[in-house]
Amino acid sequence: MAALAYTLGKREINHYFSVRSAKALALGAVLVLAACHAVSRRYQGVDTCEYLLSSGRFLGEKVWQPYSCMMHRYKQSEAKDCLRGKHIAFIGDSRIRQLFYSFVKLINPQYKEEGNKHGNIHFEEKSSSSLFKVDFLWYPEVNGSMKQCIKSWIEGPSPKPNIVVAGAATWSIKIHNGSNEALTQYKINITSIAPLLENLARSSDVYWILQDPVYEDMLSENRKMITNEKIDAYNEAAVSILNSSSRNSKAKVKVFSAPRLIAEETIIQSSDGLHLPESSRETSAMILMNIHCNNITKPIDGSCCQNQPPVTSIQKLAFCFFAFSVIGYLILLLIRRNNHRKNKPCTDMESGEEKKPASNNPTVSTLETLLQCLCKLGLIMGYFYMCDRANLFMKENKFYTHSSFFIPIIYILVLGVFYTENTKETKVLNREQTDEWKGWMQLVILIYHISGASTFLPVYMHIRVLVAAYLFQTGYGHFSYFWIKGDFCIYRVCQVLFRLNFLVVVLCIVMDRSYQFYYFVPLVTVWFIIIYVTLALWPQIVQKKANGSCVWHIGLLLKLVCLFICIYFLACSQGVFEKVFSLWPLSKCFELNGSIYEWWFRWKLDRYVVFYGMLFAFIYLTFQKRQALSEGKGEPLFPNKVSNILLFISVVSFLTYSIWASSCKNKTECNEMHPSVSVVQILAFIFIRNIPGYARSVYSSFFAWFGKISLELFICQYHIWLAADTKGVLVLIPGYPMFNIIVSTFIFVCVAHEIFQITNDLAQIIVPKDNAVLLKRLLCVGVFFFGLLFLSSIQEQSRQPIINP
Repeated sequence: MAALAYTLGKREINHYFSVRSAKALALGAVLVLAACHAVSRRYQGVDTCEYLLSSGRFLGEKVWQPYSCMMHRYKQSEAKDCLRGKHIAFIGDSRIRQLFYSFVKLINPQYKEEGNKHGNIHFEEKSSSSLFKVDFLWYPEVNGSMKQCIKSWIEGPSPKPNIVVAGAATWSIKIHNGSNEALTQYKINITSIAPLLENLARSSDVYWILQDPVYEDMLSENRKMITNEKIDAYNEAAVSILNSSSRNSKAKVKVFSAPRLIAEETIIQSSDGLHLPESSRETSAMILMNIHCNNITKPIDGSCCQNQPPVTSIQKLAFCFFAFSVIGYLILLLIRRNNHRKNKPCTDMESGEEKKPASNNPTVSTLETLLQCLCKLGLIMGYFYMCDRANLFMKENKFYTHSSFFIPIIYILVLGVFYTENTKETKVLNREQTDEWKGWMQLVILIYHISGASTFLPVYMHIRVLVAAYLFQTGYGHFSYFWIKGDFCIYRVCQVLFRLNFLVVVLCIVMDRSYQFYYFVPLVTVWFIIIYVTLALWPQIVQKKANGSCVWHIGLLLKLVCLFICIYFLACSQGVFEKVFSLWPLSKCFELNGSIYEWWFRWKLDRYVVFYGMLFAFIYLTFQKRQALSEGKGEPLFPNKVSNILLFISVVSFLTYSIWASSCKNKTECNEMHPSVSVVQILAFIFIRNIPGYARSVYSSFFAWFGKISLELFICQYHIWLAADTKGVLVLIPGYPMFNIIVSTFIFVCVAHEIFQITNDLAQIIVPKDNAVLLKRLLCVGVFFFGLLFLSSIQEQSRQPIINP
């Protein structure tokens, strides 16, 4: 009864919610969300600096998340580069002095909080690489002295500071015992200073910091008059007066209210009820650094205060190409419609018989399919660009918690079990099982990426095994195909290379990223070529030719040994590796930010696992050919005793690796061990999954569905699920994190599936079986890529700054 209800439940879900209806719903959601965000940007503005200055919330205890954009954490070297030649002045009371110290510590962490507390403090950096100074000027009250200081910058001969950070109020409340007369005088004083600040803002960045709240219960007796009610009144006065006379948006004093929001959450940790804890002050200083530096250094994970990147010439050409494809497809539809009207069945007046129209031209059908695919792809690429290049949708930082990683894992495991079905075949690593394997691994990797779990080393090490398992399947799958089929034709190679690289090549053009940026595709592409060359080179040894002969088997093993030796020596010599891949045009494919190091690191991390996959395939297929395995439905793979022993060893090995990975303390040392030991857990999983007959006879159709589009999921996540090239999270629905994840995930999966279908359709058209036609198209592809590389080189030269002699 339960099984019947289970089956009927799945049929009901599949009947009412198909892939086609899901994609239609996703398209509608994208259009509605894009319209809403466009309207919001139109009426609320697109300046993320305003959000950074005035809004945000804490993710956890120390991670500050501004509304709608990402905040970069500046390193010491980055801060120095940004502030080179700058003069920053902090003007105010003891709270401003604390912010000054925190700001200076971003530049020089060893700087000590010393000096006269009620006097000016100066910090200056003089070196060959940097020259800048940061001053704190003690003006605890908004009065004539502060006015004279500001006036001297405007009218005096000394150069104006590039950045001015000012604020004061608590001192006035304290020395005047919180009287109303003091507030009135404050309003008068700030009214007289406001025009000077606005004048200064024409040439400098001027920030007025609103007063932080206090923790009244902890204040000493001589500070009890500093109440939050009084502070609010002083803040309201400052906000209402500043910029009241300024009509020029560029000459406005920027009201800095984010520190107040930070203080509301952290003032309880204050040591005296007045001054903030150091972590809070550091956050405020980091916000200041982001406001000033993001548009200069342009960090990937710092979208706040950063302008939209300029559209390159290659991106413009891509836009024109997709636009012409859409126009061509629409014209073709109109022609079809007209032909359909002309070719409607008509009745012969003499015989009275109905005449049928001539059949459609198959060439037109192929052209229509091609244009339709390109039209869909163009619209999808437009969505990619809107998500991660245009400032339409919002972005937020990642924040890791154990619950954000492990709870979604439990959810998908439950769904995977719910969709368990019987397999069509019960061989080891059959197609349904490998799709299932790819599927659950890809889902775990996606959760790993969006939750920011790379900061937790045990999770990182297990994810490294999943990436290695993908490469293991690459070695296993391609070796098995070539060994069994003996098909080394150029058509097969081009089909595989097209399916692997099509989406990435399009994204490199549309998103202005290098090929190596999508590191996994270069990895599987290079390893596929290595497998092909190894097996296709003379002598070509395949299963049909070997036919049980030990000589041929030994010959193949020698090939594999030679491959292992080449991998080993290449891994031992980084210099040789870099020389090989630094040759043009390979360098254009494998460089990232002008360096080959990232490619070296990625290749070296899993250098042996593809070889292990090939070796496993050879051993398994040899055993299978000799009928040494029992692969019937429900049967254990080996005799019962052998199966139980191997199963026990596999479970112990699996757990041993997990314990080692969980106790790992140093990422560098663990990465060094990973290439040699990752295969242990991979083989343990294969044995656990395949030795018991009942386990080999079932699979999860839920995971298998995702497994079929695993490559598209992995690539698409970079821009339409994550954001800022995987550094952040895409926000389609701000203010509702869980609902946002559900909606963005739904759209993301639908887009990945559609791209999977487009790639398959285009592969049938663009990669023909006719070798003569295929070679001509390969020549065209070669010309296209050389042209692309040429345009890319010109583009890079135009980006380089011109240095005057």
